[in-house]
Amino acid sequence: MSIATKSLIETENRLGAHNYKPLDVVLARGEGVWVWDVEGKRYLDCLSAYSAVNQGHCHPKILATMTEQAKKLTLTSRAFRNDQLALFYEEIAALTGSHKVLPMNSGAEAVESAIKAVRKWGYEVKGVPENQAEIIVCSENFHGRTLGIVGFSTDPSARGGFGPFAPGFKIVPFGDAAAFEAAITPNTVAFLVEPIQGEAGVIIPTQGYFTKVRELCTRHGVTLILDEIQTGLGRTGKLLAEEHEGIEADVTLIGKALSGGFYPVSAVLSNSDVLGVLKPGQHGSTFGGNPLACAIARTAMKVLVEDGMIENSAKQGAYFKERIENIRSNSVREVRGRGLMLAVELHPEAGGARRYCEALRERGILVKDTHVDTIRIAPPLVVTEDQIDWATEQFEQVLTALEP
Repeated sequence: MSIATKSLIETENRLGAHNYKPLDVVLARGEGVWVWDVEGKRYLDCLSAYSAVNQGHCHPKILATMTEQAKKLTLTSRAFRNDQLALFYEEIAALTGSHKVLPMNSGAEAVESAIKAVRKWGYEVKGVPENQAEIIVCSENFHGRTLGIVGFSTDPSARGGFGPFAPGFKIVPFGDAAAFEAAITPNTVAFLVEPIQGEAGVIIPTQGYFTKVRELCTRHGVTLILDEIQTGLGRTGKLLAEEHEGIEADVTLIGKALSGGFYPVSAVLSNSDVLGVLKPGQHGSTFGGNPLACAIARTAMKVLVEDGMIENSAKQGAYFKERIENIRSNSVREVRGRGLMLAVELHPEAGGARRYCEALRERGILVKDTHVDTIRIAPPLVVTEDQIDWATEQFEQVLTALEP
């Protein structure tokens, strides 16, 4: 590690809040699937900024849009209209089949916005008594870090020391349709759930779970909210992960890759009922729907489709998963994933995933550990078979060298 790298890390540790524990690599440049540190060493990015960089680092078409729009108009607030917002609405609605769109900035803001809207829908449309609305969520969920969201988290590190929390949430096991059905009451307004639990370690429910959930929500008048902030926009090999079971959510939350990593952009996509309850002054965001964000998102969506990234995710994801499954190592308990949203779960005796991530970093692969024993793998959707072959060689070297 160079003096320059050590100095930057020391300054960050000294002045920054210690709410992250990053790998000790200081990145300075990115292009496609590759990133370079301040010393010029190249790495294959197998995290994609938690799937925010699906289109690859510094995609030239998105970059061109950003610079062009930044020269013209960046922010007006929603007190006035801008010439990009309507076009963004039109294009995202056509792409996703949505009827109403609420633009926000971060994924957590999209979640909070959906919670507000669906509660109001519950009172005004479903007829739930005032302040009695219930939202069902799943254990091991991850929907963000705001105070409202961590209140219904089951992660002690997310919740500990931040209470008191807002009421109105019920927690059921993920993937258990019977438990979900048993939790429904006349006051249930929504079920908020991830199609695949990413932060929990890429946990995929059994086939048929969401088909049953969709049927139960329809039968009981419950709004199905799918948090597709990580799974959406091609990550699982489909535009939206809901397509794997052929269902449609009532409300879909997207973010991260909606800008290709250039700018914070998120959106609540809805039927007309839920977002239709919001009236002027009841919800908003100074930056939400700004012209720079809308222009960037329009191009980010366009290149996903036109460059065949969604199809590539399905093809290369299946190939990558098969290659890793063929590695013989006593460290590996399970390999799972869908599209390019993959995970390697290690046996507890393997000594934790963090040391494997550090060893992979030394070999030019950047991945992230989660839940102690799991390595998450999510390269940009532009990754090639040759790059996967090279990455697999590095995984094999590390998984076999460090096995118990």
